[in-house]
This record gives sequence, C-alpha cells and structure tokens, in this order.
Amino acid sequence: MKQLIVIVLLVVVIFGCNEKSENEALPSNNWQAMKWTKSLSDSLVSGSTYLSVYSHIYSTTEHKTHDLTATVSIRNINKQDTIFVKKASYFDTKGNLIRTYFNTPIFVKPMQTIEIVIDEKDKSGGSGANFVFDWLAPKQANKPLFEGVMITTYGQQGLSFTTQGVEIE
Repeated sequence: MKQLIVIVLLVVVIFGCNEKSENEALPSNNWQAMKWTKSLSDSLVSGSTYLSVYSHIYSTTEHKTHDLTATVSIRNINKQDTIFVKKASYFDTKGNLIRTYFNTPIFVKPMQTIEIVIDEKDKSGGSGANFVFDWLAPKQANKPLFEGVMITTYGQQGLSFTTQGVEIE
C-alpha cells in the first residue's frame, strides 16, 4: 500500500511540474518567423477589417464587471492561396492605440489560423476594445476571416461569446 502511495505521489509531482503556473504568460506568436521577406505582388487586393473585443463586460450595474480572456483568430479560409496581414493594431475603448502586434507583412498559409490572446488580467482595452487589421489577398481569393472569442469562468459558471470582423474603408 505504501508503495502505491509513493508511486501516485511521484506521478503527481512529475506531471504537476510540467503544468504552467496560473501567472505564467502564454507564448506569443513568433511574428518574426511569419514575416514575409519577398516583394508582394501589385495584383493583390488590399483591405482593412475592424474586430470588436472585450476586456470586460458589465453585469448588474456599470460598477460590476466580469474580466474576460479574448482569443482573436486570423483565419485564411482559402484552400490554395496565401494571404498577408500587414498590420494588427489593438485599441482601447477611447480609441487610443494600446499596441501594434506587427507592422510588417506576415503570411497566413492556406487554411491556417493565427491567434492573438489577450489575457484576462489585461484590462487595458476595456469594454470597447477593438482591433484593426490591414491585409492583402489575391483578387480571386476569399478575404481573411477575423473572429474574437471572449470567455471567463467563475466557480461553476461560465460566460462566453463571439464577434466577427467587419470590413472597413
């Protein structure tokens, strides 16, 4: 019996050491590895997409909020064509630029999804946070799809919802 307890404890310790701590940040995308270093064709169509995301939402009153984790998906919905995202800018509720994730073109391979995660502890965006993505795609290709998934859990309760990007001029 003692041997079984020791084995169980060893398994817990070994596997427990591989888990990330609650405060450890998720690794960010390696934008440098996705950087497009060749010249881009003049035949590419350019566009901009607005995506709303939420750092928090209100509950009961304007004085009670729920902080949210936001997952932003940049999706290439083409089976054969690579698309390019030139810039990803994150703004707060008041329209102030919080950060730019990259401002040189990155490539998104066919059927690839790239994600940006805004940590639940990052409250800088507020209830009206948003992204603007500037992108390029071949004329015959589908435009990129931008989605946001916001989620939080408290005890046994969970809250989640999605948003979709809207092309802007």
